[in-house]
Amino acid sequence: MQATEPLELGNYYHIYNRGINGCDLFTSEENYQYFLNLYEKHIDPIADTFAWVMMPNHFHILIRLKEGIVYKHSNADRSMDAVRFNEVKWETQNLLASERPDSVKIPKPHLHFSHFFNAYTKYINQRNNRHGSLFERPFKRKLINNESYLNNVLVYIHQNPVHHGFCEHPIEYGWSSYLGCISSKPTKIRREAVIKWFSDRENFKYCHTQSIPVDEMDEWLGI
Repeated sequence: MQATEPLELGNYYHIYNRGINGCDLFTSEENYQYFLNLYEKHIDPIADTFAWVMMPNHFHILIRLKEGIVYKHSNADRSMDAVRFNEVKWETQNLLASERPDSVKIPKPHLHFSHFFNAYTKYINQRNNRHGSLFERPFKRKLINNESYLNNVLVYIHQNPVHHGFCEHPIEYGWSSYLGCISSKPTKIRREAVIKWFSDRENFKYCHTQSIPVDEMDEWLGI
């Protein structure tokens, strides 16, 4: 699959990107949290997220792009000032909830990711007095069109810190969705769906103790 293939609504994707020339993307807890805040603003409106991990110089996410969604605000009547509209323009809603379905705009996922990466790059550049690109381009994406691969990709994502020597078990690493999957605390991860993929929470935990063929997964994912 070509990395530049358009993202299509309704499909599952493994999304991966890293710092250009291997540079760090995150050097503090504030960086990680700011990235998540931007993700919520730009990506949550167009995608359901099933797994994620943030490493110092790269990240992985497993998403399904939402279907039947449109932008909630058009501001065609200029009822909002530019600052306010900029804050809400990425918000989406179900097409059926739209009051004027004949005049709505369907989101383009690649634009959401572009603005997401650009916003984080701007933040890092300003904080670190740097210039230029922060992420590799184009970002890698792998269509997941086989349900049997969903479990493997999800475990692969959560075990990434183990593979890179940051910990011995995913539960020890704070910047991933693993803890959100096994806890009962509120989360935006599609936890119920994830646990269902593994039948139950105990099997989910068990599968995360098993080794996976990392090199084969890297090759299949194009990493």
